Amino acid sequence: MRTPLSVAVAQPLTRSHDVAGNADRHAAVVRAAGARVVVFPELSLTGYELDAAPLDPADDRLTPLRTACAETGTLALAGAPVAGPHIAVLAVDGDGMRVAYRKMWLGGAEPRRFRPGREPTVLDVDGWRLGLAVCKDTGVPAHAAATVAAGADAYLAGVLESADDAAVPARRAGRITAAHGVWVAMASFAGSTGGGYAHAAGGSGLWSPAGVAVARAGTAVGELVTGTLH
Repeated sequence: MRTPLSVAVAQPLTRSHDVAGNADRHAAVVRAAGARVVVFPELSLTGYELDAAPLDPADDRLTPLRTACAETGTLALAGAPVAGPHIAVLAVDGDGMRVAYRKMWLGGAEPRRFRPGREPTVLDVDGWRLGLAVCKDTGVPAHAAATVAAGADAYLAGVLESADDAAVPARRAGRITAAHGVWVAMASFAGSTGGGYAHAAGGSGLWSPAGVAVARAGTAVGELVTGTLH
């Protein structure tokens, strides 16, 4: 029988192109969360800046985040551009940092800069199978279906929506839980960033397989909420 898994969704202050400062702030969130898994928004380490240079997981600027995860036993899922180039999720834990997932469904101006990932990703954490997603992925039913078919019993995403589209993450979470009966966690960008997102939505949350919101953040930068998968 699986043990309960604590998952936090964060919407930290992210400054555009400030990788070192953003890594420091991510590390502080990891230490404050006290969770086994912490999910961050799309491109959280660089801001939503499509011209940001790809990040190497071995980049020394990311050391504070690696150290925080090693010291707390946390798996952090942070957003970054990586070689390819791709919009990616970096998995950070006591073993280091690696590219865990590459966004499959690109939107807006992204296809002019990035390549789509090829396949879903599912991570094993303490007996839980965690499927990964980034933003537009969550609105494509085939993505959730393929991720669940790969064995996911939870679906974790980093997203970015404008304040005008604040209802989108919860609506998509509801569709996913209704279709697949899995846990859903979405870390939603708050504050402002590039790409015309002067006012991001926030509203990060966790939803049970029954579609119940078990934890929701507000719209403010720096909010952090935690729920327990069981």
